[in-house]
Amino acid sequence: MYQRPTKNNQLMRQVEELIDASSNRYRITVQVANRAKHRRAEDFDSIEEPTMKPVIQAVVEMWDELNQPEIIAD
Repeated sequence: MYQRPTKNNQLMRQVEELIDASSNRYRITVQVANRAKHRRAEDFDSIEEPTMKPVIQAVVEMWDELNQPEIIAD
């Protein structure tokens, strides 16, 4: 049965790829949580309404860094 890709399916795939790429599941979970905490603090200081929840934004950013290293290249 074909399932149309949804944002939730895409997010779950990104989470799975982050976990698979990490040598330690606990460590990657803590890294995502810390980034989300930092993002939440930044959003709190901002006047604008956040478009994504901090945890989702952290996962997307970390997945982008993993799969598109040219984003953070010098």
